[in-house]
Amino acid sequence: QVQLVESGGGLVQAGGSLRLSCAASGNTVTINTMGWFRQVPGKQRELVATITSGGSTNYADSVKGRFAISRDGAKNTVYLQMNSLEPEDTAVYYCYATSYRIIWGQGTQVTVSS
Repeated sequence: QVQLVESGGGLVQAGGSLRLSCAASGNTVTINTMGWFRQVPGKQRELVATITSGGSTNYADSVKGRFAISRDGAKNTVYLQMNSLEPEDTAVYYCYATSYRIIWGQGTQVTVSS
């Protein structure tokens, strides 16, 4: 089993930055891709960014050039550096990992004030 614990959310003004972290524990050798989704109440969860075990990354068009995903294999941790934040980035951010199945973290709230 793999467990994910997120941290780093909070309240920030527009134009500011936050860094989210997601630490994996358990049977981490089975993890392939990790990444982040986000969800606003009443809307579907949407992809933000992903990173494979080989380091290939993928971003939603809405965050390209502003967000950067990275991964520390030794710490089994994935990071999401979010810069130039906009009120539209306000959401609950969920970390995920693909193993024998998809595992989700508990979510962390990011609020960007205008």
